[in-house]
Amino acid sequence: MRPAHILLVEDNEGDILLTLEAFEESKIKTEVSVARNGQEALDFLYQNENYRQAKKPDLILLDINMPILNGHEVLAHIKSDPTLKKIPVIMLTTSAHQKDIHRAYEHHTNSYVKKPLNMADFLEAILKIEEFWLQLSTLAKE
Repeated sequence: MRPAHILLVEDNEGDILLTLEAFEESKIKTEVSVARNGQEALDFLYQNENYRQAKKPDLILLDINMPILNGHEVLAHIKSDPTLKKIPVIMLTTSAHQKDIHRAYEHHTNSYVKKPLNMADFLEAILKIEEFWLQLSTLAKE
């Protein structure tokens, strides 16, 4: 089985490192690409400029609060594009505001996960994302 390709869209270097470490500990093999703002994420997905060789991800982890384009704007682009809309998107963010949660689901996010503040809880959140991915990939094979 080939590694799952995950696009992590995150501007916080500490959160990037935590996420990469958590996926290194996970049961499934992953290949993680990182985009540090919303525009970089869209450039990656559309294979623009520096991303001409980028592979389409199997899963996108998307933060909300980012420079240039925020996560809601990126999610709206992804889910309105017929070539991208089937890629599962999990909002992985510090925001627990009902407005953000509601808006994310309005734009068809597949899941919304609030980033925990400590390492143990963060690892637990990544394990839940892993479970989600395993269930999703099992359903796709049926």
